[in-house]
Amino acid sequence: MNPLAAAAALWRARRIPLSWLLLTRQPVRLLVALAGISFAGILMFMQLGFRDGLFDASVTIHRLFDADLVLISPRSSSSVSMAGFPRRRLVQAMADPAVEGITPVHWNLLLWRNPQTRATRSILALGFEPTDPLFTDPALAPKARLLQQRGRVLFDERSRPEFGPVAEWFKAGRTVESEIAGKRVRVAGLVGIGTSFGADGNLLASSETYLELLPNTPPGSIEVGLIRLKPGADAAAVVARLRQTLPSDVTVLTKQGFIEFEQNYWRTSTSIGFIFTLGAAMGFVVGCVIVYQILYSDVSDHLPEYATLMAMGYRLTALLGVVAREGLLLAVFGYLPAYAAGQGLYLLVRNATQLPVAMDTGRALTVFTMILVMCMGSAALAMRRLADADPAEIF
Repeated sequence: MNPLAAAAALWRARRIPLSWLLLTRQPVRLLVALAGISFAGILMFMQLGFRDGLFDASVTIHRLFDADLVLISPRSSSSVSMAGFPRRRLVQAMADPAVEGITPVHWNLLLWRNPQTRATRSILALGFEPTDPLFTDPALAPKARLLQQRGRVLFDERSRPEFGPVAEWFKAGRTVESEIAGKRVRVAGLVGIGTSFGADGNLLASSETYLELLPNTPPGSIEVGLIRLKPGADAAAVVARLRQTLPSDVTVLTKQGFIEFEQNYWRTSTSIGFIFTLGAAMGFVVGCVIVYQILYSDVSDHLPEYATLMAMGYRLTALLGVVAREGLLLAVFGYLPAYAAGQGLYLLVRNATQLPVAMDTGRALTVFTMILVMCMGSAALAMRRLADADPAEIF
């Protein structure tokens, strides 16, 4: 084939970007459509981000524990309502040959007095033996030794500012003292834990100091028991054995099971999951309405042109493909600004609330899929208008 014939064949085989031309013919309408889609995407990003962020925030401390298995009371419902169980159950777990070590932990919400304003606020207090491992962070061990002196606590520097300028004063060299449950304590050091959905602040104390703060704690009672297994041990098998050997007044969980126990409470026993999921669904519906109106108007305005194309020999399926490609283009170009805005808003929320709200691949793909379904579904509904494109009415 000579070059002229090849060029002619390529010219005949070319495809006119009809979908793009129809969308860009009215730039104002296109911008309105993209703004509507982006708004719906941002709404879905924020609602799903808040929901997942709150679920992740509810297990901030759970993830830090240096443990393979966890013992809790079956009467415990969440981190804000932890019931006690006999400490001897944790000692009994040491009889299993796969268990390497244990750490008994006291867990409760206590009233902390702001050393500056004297206002009180609930803070999560953890009591443990300073010589026992508590968190996976190796930097905690040297700080924990400071707790061996009675009345000393480690304050979480990532706590909400409502607890007072504790971290600032301590870093400045000042002696920071306050009251917990009406008893005087001194801040011996700082730790970086982070707020959770159930607690706006945290502090660590020795078991001796903790029991002085809560003198009504039943003797030999703890709220959480951490179990560390020997390397290579099968956690699931150890859980099964401990569930058979330990009495029913204690529940044996893997560390991941302990995390899911907390998240399931906030997901199923509260309205949080429903509210934010409903908000994302409302954003989806709003986007569907906007896209449908835009595509329906576009098809209606160009109905004579579509009829002309049909008279020229274009099949209805080809014209339906034009509308479908319009929906695809709207989905892609509407998603990009929504994604960028979502990143910025997540950063703003993290700085303002310290909640672990961040963009992840799963949520990004979920929102893109929702926007794609939204646009393609609206395009499918708008395609019905093409059935009215009768060439006989044009000529």
